Amino acid sequence: MNATETVEEYYESLRRGDSLSPYFAEREDVVKFGVSERLAGYEAVADGLREQTRTTDEWRVESRALRVIARETVARFTDDVAMSWTVTDESGPETRHSFETRWSGVLERDDVADDEKDRESGGTAGRWRFVQMHVSAPHEL
Repeated sequence: MNATETVEEYYESLRRGDSLSPYFAEREDVVKFGVSERLAGYEAVADGLREQTRTTDEWRVESRALRVIARETVARFTDDVAMSWTVTDESGPETRHSFETRWSGVLERDDVADDEKDRESGGTAGRWRFVQMHVSAPHEL
């Protein structure tokens, strides 16, 4: 899977409510900025994404301008994304949120392995993973 397909698959996994942490590199220098949070380090990102998946539902993610520039082992992306979701946390009533958002980020490709190792690892060697992601909601000045 190339870097563009990885971003698109991440969006699809978000829509389906699938686990999102496998898309991030398991490193301490990974960072994810969301509309309302900053998560630093793989464990914090994974915990934040698990909590997001647990407490939200009905995701709409509409990519409008995905652009990916990829080199051998590093890629960067930008996108304008219309997204909405429903908060389903038991602590209060369900609430629908909608934003026009801007996304940017950096992906790195795992160390490329030989075909045998790739097959043994379930095809994950050489997979693109996010090392930085930033999602923001612009405000008019």
